[in-house]
Amino acid sequence: MMFHTLLIANRGEIACRIMRTARRMGIRTLAVYSDADAQAAHVALADEALRIGPAPARASYLDIAAVLAAAKAGGADAVHPGYGFLSENAEFAEACAAAGIVFVGPPPASIRAMGLKDRAKALMEAAGVPVVPGYHGDDQADAALRAAAARLGYPLLIKAAAGGGGKGMRRVERAADFAASLAGARREAQAAFGDGRVLIEKYVATPRHIEVQVFADAHGQVLHVLERDCSLQRRHQKVIEEAPAPGLSEALRAHIGAVAVKAAKAVNYVGAGTVEFIADASEGLRADRIWFMEMNTRLQVEHPVTEAVTGLDLVEWQLRVAAGEALPWQQSDIRPRGHAIEARLYAEDPEQGFLPSTGVLERFVMPEEVRVDSGVRQGDAVTEFYDPMLAKLIAHAPTRAQAAAKLADALGKAQIAGLKTNNAFLKRALRHPDFLAGRIDTGFLARHLAELAAPSAIGDDILEAAAALLHATAKDDGCDPWSRADGFRLAGAAKFRADFIAGGKRLSVAIAGAPRQAATALRLANSDIAVMRDGETFVLHPYNPLAHVEEEGAVAERIIAPMPGRIVQVHVKAGQEVKRGEPLLVLEAMKMEHTLSAPADATVETVEATVGDQIVEGAVLVRFAEQT
Repeated sequence: MMFHTLLIANRGEIACRIMRTARRMGIRTLAVYSDADAQAAHVALADEALRIGPAPARASYLDIAAVLAAAKAGGADAVHPGYGFLSENAEFAEACAAAGIVFVGPPPASIRAMGLKDRAKALMEAAGVPVVPGYHGDDQADAALRAAAARLGYPLLIKAAAGGGGKGMRRVERAADFAASLAGARREAQAAFGDGRVLIEKYVATPRHIEVQVFADAHGQVLHVLERDCSLQRRHQKVIEEAPAPGLSEALRAHIGAVAVKAAKAVNYVGAGTVEFIADASEGLRADRIWFMEMNTRLQVEHPVTEAVTGLDLVEWQLRVAAGEALPWQQSDIRPRGHAIEARLYAEDPEQGFLPSTGVLERFVMPEEVRVDSGVRQGDAVTEFYDPMLAKLIAHAPTRAQAAAKLADALGKAQIAGLKTNNAFLKRALRHPDFLAGRIDTGFLARHLAELAAPSAIGDDILEAAAALLHATAKDDGCDPWSRADGFRLAGAAKFRADFIAGGKRLSVAIAGAPRQAATALRLANSDIAVMRDGETFVLHPYNPLAHVEEEGAVAERIIAPMPGRIVQVHVKAGQEVKRGEPLLVLEAMKMEHTLSAPADATVETVEATVGDQIVEGAVLVRFAEQT
């Protein structure tokens, strides 16, 4: 019997996506929200929404008691955890069962078996599943880990034993860097998952990240629902995913699918899950160079590409399996149709090492030609409390080349202003010759970072669009005609001159008549002007000579917080001499650690933050002594 009321124990785009399927199936939806999300899209979309706590996730979305209290108050007979938060929490699954509520996910024992990467690897080895060479033992002493690293050899990866998403992961090139990398990985893992245990893995020089979607019912049927390639990553987090995986033969597809099914059966799996593999692609894809990496016991962010090529609604079948239904397919029924590619749109700055960006979405217009899964709307605020993903855009076409072109064109039509995003970066990646040729691995984005992250030059059309907006503002500001800066003259064509600061440079333009229409300009709340063209946003600051003089040198004299967050490390003290690029502080924000480094050789005058401080965006953290 299908559920009556479904509580979605999540937020953002996945909560909205689950609600759409549930509504189509006639299931009432119940949302939960923190104080930061009181006006969020998922709250507005649900049939009912209940507050569960303050903004920090630990006090709201991760509070099992608060979520279950909301489920009871709202009359929910099932809970869907989405991904992240409580989705792979065995205690939460058990608490749901104890409360008489169905957990839409695998049994708690399956979650536990795969939840810790070190134990999962040992279990897979016993089941005959090939695993990445490395150390996943119980001895977590520094000396034991250092010795294991020496035996394995460098380069290598330190990874959090619990969780995923690149959190708690460090690549270590040499033994001298091991201690600092281990400390950082443990600290980030503890903050993200409440577990500082780590494992060590061989670093594969040319890795492809290939994962297999598996589905199992409670009646013994276990199938794989094809594979996805998730090799395009930054900071160990996926950015562009696709299905099927490029260059994978039918024989190899059947092989890794069978291995994934074996892995799922080894833990008596039920529901949707993903078995992730790392492949050494240095000599092409080969069965003997593909190893089990981990299993995510939940729905994946990138599940829409599988839906696109199979025509299945994976959320619908999660709900049906949780309600006791049997899967109606045989393995031979599941074959790919065409190609699908997904791009993750993040609030982040590719020019600044993908530093997350916070602020208000003063313009947020998504293309209509592709599927868009989003949990934000124009006017919403993106805060430091949660993951910075704004949306997923998914294109489906008969061929890979057509899907890439369709998605790149769609990204070119997006209009976003108010904060930094990776929209133009994604578009360039999809159009890169190596991507189109299938020459991809997890180092692709890093190799091509300079060309993908570099902003386009600010052309005359950008300046003209910004000047035209200033001109219109000057005409409509209600002041007397003698004070207007509108270029009025008694004879000849009127011209309007405007000066801007962008990228540290002063730019000038004069317009007469209507500007070109290729770009769209918007006046931001801080009086800057955002000009949007072909999926890229240029921010120009109207030039004020007096203000400009006052601001000169400010960046070189101090380090300010680029976003709100918490200080987790301070590396320097007053009077210390530092070299350009030397780490100064580590800021934790948006579930990741961000190292703030010295912009030049300098002497620290004062350090104005300590470990544990919660700081606001723009706060001065370090001041440098005046250079003599």
